Amino acid sequence: MQPSDPMQNDIADLVDLDRYPIHDPKGRGRDLVMLCREQLGRIGASNLDGFLLPSAIEAMVAESKTLEPLAHRTRGNKGTAYLEPPDETLPEDHPRRRMQTTSVGAIAYDLVPAKSPLRRLYESPVLLAFLAQALDKGPLYRYADPLGALNIAVMGDGDHLMWHFDQTDFVVSLLLQDCDSGGDFEFVPNIRRLGEENYGKVKRLLDGDPSGVVRLDAKPGTLALFQGRYSIHRVSPIQGPTPRYIALLGYDTKPGTMSSDRLKQRRYGRIHPKGQEPAVATAPALADSGSGGY
Repeated sequence: MQPSDPMQNDIADLVDLDRYPIHDPKGRGRDLVMLCREQLGRIGASNLDGFLLPSAIEAMVAESKTLEPLAHRTRGNKGTAYLEPPDETLPEDHPRRRMQTTSVGAIAYDLVPAKSPLRRLYESPVLLAFLAQALDKGPLYRYADPLGALNIAVMGDGDHLMWHFDQTDFVVSLLLQDCDSGGDFEFVPNIRRLGEENYGKVKRLLDGDPSGVVRLDAKPGTLALFQGRYSIHRVSPIQGPTPRYIALLGYDTKPGTMSSDRLKQRRYGRIHPKGQEPAVATAPALADSGSGGY
């Protein structure tokens, strides 16, 4: 298609704008906006299959393969479903004390080239405006985090994400490449609500009861909107030699959002962008202390 609005030109070669007119969320794309809102209100998730053009998928997968060796690996990291330290005052089998493992690799934002098609899509004002309408949470802002604003999760054979709740209101993701088998995104819609934790049902799920579990089917090129604060979710173990690549696009309802240093260290193995690490202190007292300036 030949876009009539110059603002479309930055993503017309990436997004199927005929099928998903995100450049016109208050006009031709209004039905799409309402569909996303309806699905999010009903089950907390909305999948836009075929959002990316095939050529865009190919380019983003090729780039992900090039960047994969730079991914920081976390294998067998332990945590609770609430992404908080275990509450030792509770019974050992309580969900807030139950420990699980996660194994995943992450390519940080500062490693994604400035001219990357994925980065161009993430930084597009067209996509930002559409997401603000679809999520219906007021104005949105891109993360200010130089590591976590945009990242690519890399999952190989045996990798998985544990059952957990998000600490943010929503997540925006793009599946770029799927694995041979496994790697299913599974969740239980609204298993808890504000003021109602429903620990009994969460415990049964962690014990292996699949009641209420929904599997969100996605193909490469799918844009997914997900509200995980109240819907517990996981990615089942990856099987086979083909890695799963999924891009996570960071937005918030307030400007200047940064990840905590603890999260950055765990996910990316560092807290500063490449080339911006603090200089090693040379003062004798610091050097003798072994602090290294950190």
